[in-house]
Parts: sequence; C-alpha cells; structure tokens
Amino acid sequence: MSAASFGPRPSKDGVSFRLWAPAAKRVDLMLDRPQPMHRGDDGWFTADVQGVGAGARYKFRIDDELEVPDPASAFQPEDVFGPSEVIEHDRFEWRAEDWRGRPWQETVLIEAHVGTFTKQGSYRAMIDKLDHLVATGITALELMPLADFAGTRGWGYDGVLWYAPDSAYGRPEDLKTLVDEAHRRGLMVFLDAVYNHFGPEGNYLGRYAPAFFTEAHTPWGSAIDYRLPEVRAFAVENAVQWLRDYRFDGLRLDAVNHILDEPGEISMLHELSIAAGQLAAETGRHIHLVLENGDNRASLLDAVHPPRGKYHAQWNDDYHHVWHVLLTGESNGYYGDYQESPLGGLARSLASGFVYQGEPAPFWGGQPRGEPSGALEPSAFVNFLQNHDQIGNRPFGDRLESIADPKGIEAGLAITLLAPMTPMLFMGEEWGSKVPFPFFCDFTGDLAAAVRNGRREEYAWAYAAYGDEVPDPLDPATFHGAVLDWDARDAANGRMRLALVQRLLTIRKREITPRLAGAAFGEAEAAANGLLAADWRLGDGTPLRLLANLSAREIACRPAAARGTAIWGGEPGEHLPPWSVFWRIGG
Repeated sequence: MSAASFGPRPSKDGVSFRLWAPAAKRVDLMLDRPQPMHRGDDGWFTADVQGVGAGARYKFRIDDELEVPDPASAFQPEDVFGPSEVIEHDRFEWRAEDWRGRPWQETVLIEAHVGTFTKQGSYRAMIDKLDHLVATGITALELMPLADFAGTRGWGYDGVLWYAPDSAYGRPEDLKTLVDEAHRRGLMVFLDAVYNHFGPEGNYLGRYAPAFFTEAHTPWGSAIDYRLPEVRAFAVENAVQWLRDYRFDGLRLDAVNHILDEPGEISMLHELSIAAGQLAAETGRHIHLVLENGDNRASLLDAVHPPRGKYHAQWNDDYHHVWHVLLTGESNGYYGDYQESPLGGLARSLASGFVYQGEPAPFWGGQPRGEPSGALEPSAFVNFLQNHDQIGNRPFGDRLESIADPKGIEAGLAITLLAPMTPMLFMGEEWGSKVPFPFFCDFTGDLAAAVRNGRREEYAWAYAAYGDEVPDPLDPATFHGAVLDWDARDAANGRMRLALVQRLLTIRKREITPRLAGAAFGEAEAAANGLLAADWRLGDGTPLRLLANLSAREIACRPAAARGTAIWGGEPGEHLPPWSVFWRIGG
C-alpha cells in the first residue's frame, strides 16, 4: 500500500490534492477560485496546484451541486462543515527526539476525555496535569477519540473526518505538543480510534463514494465495506497517520466486532496491524495495538511480539462486569450474564483472562461467546473497574464511587493494580472522583430529537422514576457537569485514595513489572463466603499469590503456610477482615 494515498500532499512547489469519488462525474477544487480536477479511470480526482502550501483552506465541489470537506482533511478549523486546512506535519519540531516508547509490560493506562479533563478542555491544558500522572505511577495516557465530530461537545465516537483532530480542543500542533511533553516525562500516549462506523452528522461519503458502505448496519449506522481496497486503505492509512505524524505510542480500536470483513479473506484488522508493525520496525519504536472486542477472540491477541497481524491486548469487559455485579448487586442488561456467580467469574478471569471462552451468553442471544484464552500471557488483558462506557452508559453517568462501598472499591484496586494483567484507570479514579461522566453530544435539529428520544426509550425506567432529573445529553450543562474536580484530589478522602493508588503502583513497578515478560496464568478458586485465592508464575519463574476476602463480613480462614514475601496486606491471620487483600511474591 502506498503511503498517504488520501489527503493533500504538500511539496516545495505546491500541493497535490486528491479525492476518491467514484460516484461523481465532476469535482472542482475550491480554493480562491474553482479549479476542475482530473478524473482517472479508478475514481480518483487529482489537482496539482502550485503556489499554495500549509495553511491553505479548501473544499471539493461535487457535480456543481455540493461543497464538501476533504474526507482525509488534516484539520477543520471551522468544524466538520467548514473548509479543510492543509497541514504540513514535517514542520513540527519535536523535543523528545530520542523517544522510542516503552515495552508493553510497563503499561499502566489512564483513560481521559480531553474536553472534560480540565476546565479549559484543551490539548495544551492537559500538559499541566502530566506531572500528576507520572507521580501517581501512570505510564500511559489514553485519549478518547479525537477524529473531528459535529459540534463542540461529544465523546468522540461519532467522528466523521478521521484524519482531523477535533478543533474544539486546539490545533494539530497543540496535540503534537501534548504528545511531545508526555514523552519528555516518560509517558506513552494512546489514542482511541473508531473504524466500525462514521458519525451521523457531517459525513458526505455516501454522496460521492457510496461504495464505502454496505447494506448491513452497526448499532451506530451503516457498516463500512472493507472488501474494497480503497476503503481498507482509508482506515489503515489513518491509523498509520496517528502513529507516524502525531507519534502516538498505540491505538485502541473501538468495538471491532462490528467491523465487517469477507469470511476467509485477510481482514482489515490484520492489515492495520501489519502496517503498524512495519512502522515500528522502520523507526525502532515500541508501538502497541489494543482491541475492544465483544466477541472475546483470543486468537487475535499476542502480548509478546511487535504488531505483525495481531494485537497486544484487549479491554477485558468480563473482568469489569464481574466486579460491578460483585460491588453493586446490579443485574440489568449484560450484567445478568454474571449474576449467578460474580466471584466465580472473577476467579476464572484471574486464572485465564476472559470469563466467556465459548460458553453461551444469554445477553448475546444465547450464542457461544469467546475463545479459550488461558494460554495467552496475562498482560494481553486490559483490566479495569471503570471506563467511559461503563460510567457513561448509565442514565446519570454515576461513577462506582457513588454506588458502591469504598472498601470494596479499594479491594478491587488492590487486585487490579497488582495482578499481572495490564491495569487501566478512568480519569479521576485515582483520587476517587464522584464527578459523573454521562453521555453528551452537540447535535441539532432532527438528530438532536432522535438522540433524546432514543435515550428516553433506552432508560424509560429512569425517566419514569426521576423525570427531568435525568441529564439531557444535548444540554451544555451536562457536559460542563462532567469536568473533573481536581480540587477534590486535595481533600482528605482524595488524598487518602490517591496515596493508596500510588503505593500500589509503586509496588507494581518494583515487584511485578520487571517480571511480567513471559508470565503465565495459574489457578484461582472462589468460595461462596467471599474467599478468593489465585496464583500466577511470573516471567522469571517467581510465584505470585493472592488471597482476599471479597465480602462485607469477616471470614474465618486457615491460610496455607506462608511462602515468599508479603508485598501487600501483611500477614493474613485466622480471620480475614472484610474486603481485605493479601499479596505474596516468591517462595
């Protein structure tokens, strides 16, 4: 695949503009005056224009009817309906020139939304908080999607111009500065990328390139037809752009079970991984790829090698769900698949990764879900107690801290942050923030009404009980109410929770991380009274053992003869306190 097939190509003499528009008869490049573009036999329209360069703004006019932005626009200074701007990525002067990334085994993620991470809601404002992340023990900042979406408020999963970082947060050079400053502090930066659909507002591809889409549908819109080489190249080149031009250290691909490929053919996901691996080899960088995949396909994962067709890890929703049921008792929706034995599900996840490894899942229509995963290294699973989905896909966007026993949450943190799986926090979780993170967006007209009505149908019970108290996703106040409460970090409870997380991550860095490469799952068992025991073999052969009481009651216990060194919780006695966690290593 040739580099940068889509988007403008600046040179010393001018800019070469390109658009794949197989359904158009005529395309004009709209600069200071219309310029007809040459149509090739393959559906590509091209125009080489001298005397223009970085900063030039342009559109394409389709068949003298419709003016559209470049679908591979590098920047939209006036949002998705405005003109595209030519960006010359090579002009940026990187300060962390020697940065090559970090090995996957060192990854401790925190997921963040740029617009609500600070009051300013910008790329540059995030820089002031990077030192906090380092001091906490975080090694990787993961940004929710940045592909340009309609309006100024949104989660980012309705992006329509995949190559353009959203202007609501700043310019491309501001984003690069954020990444650069993170690298100067030893932090990796990941980006959440969405390749399963385009957003509903500001997407014109259906007019001039309807071949992008199939008749199938995802939960969010028309499915993308990756059988076509041009469509596949559009996604793969976009991933490479983020990794190359913005120097992101990794990507997390959203809901890949809704990416449709031709059975028996090489998948788009495979090609994307190969392209990322080639970039890693060419640059000597560590580049990491992570999936969200409701199908639990263990065969796509490989935490050991650089990308070469597979992915380092997957977000482990199963792990979250068993913890959520255990801590809250909720059983609605997909939580119903875990209500029978959440502690038993947790034991299975600790012993072999996924909870569902081919068993029928009622929420999934009773179909078999997942593949055996115990042969993978534990670091192939990104484990978390909270993320944007699991908080925001609730009527009020309430965090776990608002609905569960703090002692239970602290037990969950003690297990999640020291287990040999890859841990992830959600912004503010490190100090126990209670600021909600509800769904919000900035649509208008009929689309806004459709969103409101859809939410009322999905959460009818909440509207029946609470009426207008349920946040309106279109109301700017809903967005502003989700801005992080950094002052709460310095309150007594915030300081205590932050100190706990810092201690845990200090122990992880000292005891666990250096031994993670080559680690293997062991065994785990759970008792009905809340007792949980698990063990693993770390990469250097060192045993790692967990004992916990995951209940609100004291448990009588006869601990096995102590082996190794206690690294958390001290020595368990014959009675384990409620929500107590004990870790030992070695012996």
